[in-house]
Amino acid sequence: MVDAVPKDPPERVKYAVLGCGSTGYNVVQELVGESRSILVVDREESRVSELRDQNFNAVAGDITSESLLATLPVFEIAFVLTSDHATNLAAIKAIRKRLSGVHIAARAADPISAGVLGSSGADYVLYPPNVVARAAIHQINKLHANRISRRLHTLLSGWEGTLAIITHKNPDPDAISSAMALATIAASANPKKLTCRIFYDGVIGHQENRTMVNLLEIRMEKMDPAIIQDCTYLALVDSPGPGQNNTLSPRTRVHIIIDHHGNGSGPDPGTAFVDIRPGLGATASILTQYMQELDIPVDRPLATGLLYGIRSDTRDFRRNVTPQDLNNAAFLLPLTDSELLEQITSPSLSQETLDVFGIAIRSRRIHSGYLISNVGYVRNRDSLPQAADLLITLEGVNTALVYGITDDAIVLSARNRDVRLHIGNVLYEAFGDIGDAGGHPNMAAATIPLSYFRRVKNKDELLSLIMEPLLNKFTSIVGLENEGKDEL
Repeated sequence: MVDAVPKDPPERVKYAVLGCGSTGYNVVQELVGESRSILVVDREESRVSELRDQNFNAVAGDITSESLLATLPVFEIAFVLTSDHATNLAAIKAIRKRLSGVHIAARAADPISAGVLGSSGADYVLYPPNVVARAAIHQINKLHANRISRRLHTLLSGWEGTLAIITHKNPDPDAISSAMALATIAASANPKKLTCRIFYDGVIGHQENRTMVNLLEIRMEKMDPAIIQDCTYLALVDSPGPGQNNTLSPRTRVHIIIDHHGNGSGPDPGTAFVDIRPGLGATASILTQYMQELDIPVDRPLATGLLYGIRSDTRDFRRNVTPQDLNNAAFLLPLTDSELLEQITSPSLSQETLDVFGIAIRSRRIHSGYLISNVGYVRNRDSLPQAADLLITLEGVNTALVYGITDDAIVLSARNRDVRLHIGNVLYEAFGDIGDAGGHPNMAAATIPLSYFRRVKNKDELLSLIMEPLLNKFTSIVGLENEGKDEL
């Protein structure tokens, strides 16, 4: 066969597809949507003729031939896609010899040959079974997400009455924005017959959280058992079930649960709608996906709240973040009010929080990378996670546990950088049988109610009395029981 070239070839093209079997042809079809600056080379003259009939710039020839490559237009990106490993390897070497700056994507026949192609000059190695697997997983997950969103919308559209949307105790931006989004979805599904009310227990203590509620004008009501009992339906956001980081009785019937935490006993099988995704960085990410799948308009306040919810729970995309969180954040970003977001994220620091920082620093005890600090009695429990965020940044500290006592509970907040440790599981194992506890590999919290000690006036002494055996359990779980735990 004599290598042939098209008449009057262009001096330069963007893409060259070398080898146009089924894989190559599909790549060509994808590239056409972006550019017509495509050159196709294949050794089968009949295939080249068919491509020319479809108005493609196609050449018949041996892609390993340096003489052929010398006659072709200069290309910027090459796809080497025959099914033969030796041919692809020779083509890569020939391209590199002539055009060292070309970016090359090559098809591998098997995982072993993939390494050879990469070491021989391919910038990206394509192994079709892996690509098919990734595409299949992506498409089925997208289909599943759409069906879940539609099921929620259909459920809400058939309800009449009042839907109580309940956040976890002492709600954070993730819980607050998720509640906002669920109320928006409910209003879209059934605006005339279904009314939404958002409830919380505890306090909105963190300065940023209070600023968010005020600036976004979010109407939130304190939990009242009498009001909750009168509501027709109950929904939990950012909480895995009744009685788990909320003041509902564990026997309470809840109709909707949407959360991204994996700890706890799990929802009741009779719950009408459950979507719990422990792999995601934020519940706000789940609600954002619903809004996209349902094509519900997201106004600026809601977009600002959801983006801040995702940012807050992923610590500005530095912990527990997934590609889906990033995709959802990218969707929200152009819809947000940047000035409003700046005001929310830059509130003034309260004097009490600053005092807690000082106590946490002075009372810290460190051993083998573990830092534990007792801040005593606190009025604003949200100062504890802020103190933990500060202490985990200290040199030599891999895990920080900060604890204190309020009028009705002992509160613990933990941060972790040790990849061998899942701090959420540790807190759940240590304190889950006596309170609410759990979280993620990098961040977790626990609340131990003081059911029998509420009237004790000296909270600091009570804290010392109760925490000693509890800390013993914690240090035992993490493996410090024989490593000088008295230092802690």
